[in-house]
Amino acid sequence: MDLSLLERKAECEWWISPVGKMRVPGIIYASEALIRDMDHKVYEQVVNVATLPGIQRASYAMPDAHWGYGFPIGGVAAFDPERGGVVSAGGVGFDISCGVRNLYTGLTVEDIQPVKEQLAAVLFRTVPAGLGSTGHLHLNRQEMDAMLAGGARWAVERGYGRLEDLERIEEYGCMAGARPDQVSEHAKKRQQDEMGTLGSGNHYLEVQQVMEIYTSDIGKAFGIRKGDILLSIHCGSRGLGHQIGTEFLKKMAIAAASYGIDLPDRELACTPINSFLGQDYLGAMRSAINCALANRQIITHLARQAFAEVLPRANLQLLYDVSHNTCKVEEHEIDGRPRRLFVHRKGATRAFGPGHPAVPAALRAVGQPVLIGGTMGTASYILAGTKEGMAFAFGSACHGAGRSMSRHQALKEWRGREVIDQLAGQGILVRTRSYRGVAEEAPGAYKDVSAVVDAADQANLARKVAKLTPLVCVKG
Repeated sequence: MDLSLLERKAECEWWISPVGKMRVPGIIYASEALIRDMDHKVYEQVVNVATLPGIQRASYAMPDAHWGYGFPIGGVAAFDPERGGVVSAGGVGFDISCGVRNLYTGLTVEDIQPVKEQLAAVLFRTVPAGLGSTGHLHLNRQEMDAMLAGGARWAVERGYGRLEDLERIEEYGCMAGARPDQVSEHAKKRQQDEMGTLGSGNHYLEVQQVMEIYTSDIGKAFGIRKGDILLSIHCGSRGLGHQIGTEFLKKMAIAAASYGIDLPDRELACTPINSFLGQDYLGAMRSAINCALANRQIITHLARQAFAEVLPRANLQLLYDVSHNTCKVEEHEIDGRPRRLFVHRKGATRAFGPGHPAVPAALRAVGQPVLIGGTMGTASYILAGTKEGMAFAFGSACHGAGRSMSRHQALKEWRGREVIDQLAGQGILVRTRSYRGVAEEAPGAYKDVSAVVDAADQANLARKVAKLTPLVCVKG
């Protein structure tokens, strides 16, 4: 990206002054090195989002931002329904409520090393992964609608996990306002055999070791110590979420002109929040959020079974579960007054600070866990929301490393078998059904996640708490 287009306000804060049809400025949180490596398309998309009706404060991009569909991935924007605000399917993305869930295991690396091969095999056998993967659970129409309305609560009620899990899940495991009747039959059919599956792409299940604790008091409050073994699950709403995104993007693109919305890019398709179409989309999207929460809950149950087979003394308890492709109704201060806004986070993680009522009571004093996924061969991180960050980007932070090259480019650079062998040499066991998928997700195809996290920390979006590295990775 051309730095001459930006005004540097702080070490990791860059502004795009409003020009043309921009209603608000654009703000990118990143180091100079990350900014220089960003595609110019990120600049264009941040500017385009800033032209949408009812947008508040600014059009934001996180340190891991890269080109996306309409909105940049790593984009954050909030809209006021009382000021003509819109909802955009492109501002949520296709993998609705894709997110990360971390669990304690009660184990250390010394417990894992002697049985690492066996554990990898059992996890791979137990948790379905890969393109078009299906699970052992088949949902009929009645159960499908119950799942879309109930989320992780539905899953727990049917024996997939524990009641106390819900305390550590965003929205306490169930997104209010879901409307399964707004989810098409085709979307439901795509999902009927996919519950409890990872899917493909960058999704994974990882056994991770805590390598560093950066903020000891928050680490203690989060219950994590150096040497601990955690389990991380990264996946979303599978085929159902993708179908909802596809269908409503088409509807919104057709309807935009009838609402007098001038789109600088057709991929920014949106509709007024208070319109019938806007409300229909929100009802379908919230159903997909519940689908993702239920999916990660079922995978948690399967992972517990796998650990019980190999390491019976393991005790998998939930640390936290947070999504990074959503639109949520939240109260934020604008011009000194609280306002009810619809906050879009696309490839961005909610990062509420200390004292926020949405943070679980046991963690509220130190802020919400912000779970940052890495790649097969690099680190993942746990951060904490900050008080200062609530004024930046509506309490949002990065969500991962962010791609630095396309999947097509990655296939030209790497071979899946070679990547797996290289990682094995580093002590990381990868289990997958697709060598192609591994090549597409090669660690070198992504930005430096440590640089991304450092920028988020320096910008006060979230505080760096812990660094984790993979020991076992089941890839989608």
